[in-house]
Amino acid sequence: MIDQYYRSAVLGIANAPTIKNLIQTRGYTLAKRYVAGNELTDAIAAVETLEQDGVHGILDLLGEMISSKEQSDPFVQKILEIFPSIASKTFPKYVSIKLSQLGLDVSKNLALENGRTILQTAKNVGCFVRIDMEDSPRVDATIEVFRTLRSEFDNVGLVLQAMLRRTEKDLEHLADLKPNLRIVKGAYLEPAELAYPEKAVIDHQYRRLVYANLEKGNHTAIATHDDKIINDMKRFTEKSKIPKEQFEFQLLYGIRRDLQKQLAAEGYTVRAYIPYGHDWYAYFSRRIAERPSNALFVLRGMIGG
Repeated sequence: MIDQYYRSAVLGIANAPTIKNLIQTRGYTLAKRYVAGNELTDAIAAVETLEQDGVHGILDLLGEMISSKEQSDPFVQKILEIFPSIASKTFPKYVSIKLSQLGLDVSKNLALENGRTILQTAKNVGCFVRIDMEDSPRVDATIEVFRTLRSEFDNVGLVLQAMLRRTEKDLEHLADLKPNLRIVKGAYLEPAELAYPEKAVIDHQYRRLVYANLEKGNHTAIATHDDKIINDMKRFTEKSKIPKEQFEFQLLYGIRRDLQKQLAAEGYTVRAYIPYGHDWYAYFSRRIAERPSNALFVLRGMIGG
């Protein structure tokens, strides 16, 4: 329960207007540990730097919970601008999106329409698109939109969160799509009736989900910085004779760079999730809430600033 209490406390504090204003005005230099910069050019430069160590990048334009078509239209346009900017690049092309960026809270049809436009444009330049999973009220709609898009495109994948009690059933219900899934533990604050509060249980569920998707023969992105889980994944895939082409390790930009380089040197596919943009505060808050050491990093920086 300590993990859930800690996450709840940190996210509650982070949403307080005084704290939010303080960090937004003084804390961007701290956020740059996790965020590549404000502009797409910053993110592309970050990918090219990682490529020197054999680590690939996932471009993610920050921003979420858009509540009108007037807001979603310019955001979608910014996402579409990514593809011509990377079309001539030789690195693997990979973009992450949230359906709330595409107008999911306005209507599923708007998110679906925008998703189709993005996926077709991405396909034209050989780019894969990952749909992030958001908080629990949006899970059903996200899966529904993904199911439709997956029936039309082969360059799209989804994220599932191990902390949610429903996820094991969601995995089974998606089996017919042979989905490319990214498994994460989950970073949103959820009520106990919907999410497992204990770290040990979440870790157990995480392993079950990854193993199950791999055993079905589906490509799986193993998104974790946990050394024990990573070592378990190495042993499992080797014992089960699962080829390295069927899975990859995904880590966050600015976290465990040494581990990213090590895994790449061992011959595994490794990608770093590279967020960029002006709307960085919500993402930064979730990174703080994930681990006490992250909060200490921010506190020291604010005091030192």
